[in-house]
Amino acid sequence: MYKALYLSPMVPSYNIKATVTFFVDLFNFKAVMDMDNYAIVYKDNHLIHILNAGTDIGEMEFYLEVDEIDNLWDAIKDKLGDIKIKPPFDREYGMREFHIIVPHTKTLMFVGQEIKK
Repeated sequence: MYKALYLSPMVPSYNIKATVTFFVDLFNFKAVMDMDNYAIVYKDNHLIHILNAGTDIGEMEFYLEVDEIDNLWDAIKDKLGDIKIKPPFDREYGMREFHIIVPHTKTLMFVGQEIKK
């Protein structure tokens, strides 16, 4: 059999530079490739690929599980500007989450942490 090394979402963007800035400035990812038509950002062994969106792009979602969600929220909440978000709340399935639309995309990013019992 094989060992899966990474599962990396590929996020279609209408403005790659602005989408890279979102991940770098708010979530402390590092840009490891930043070209006009393709970018890759990296944090803690996780990659997100950002590519040019076509005119018929569909919507997508992905989930980023973190530790210290409330500290992360406190660090980014005043930097969000007009980005569409749902502030932190507790879910019935044992996760604390916030939801955020990735700028210049049709991508919903769920950020969550398991609620300690």
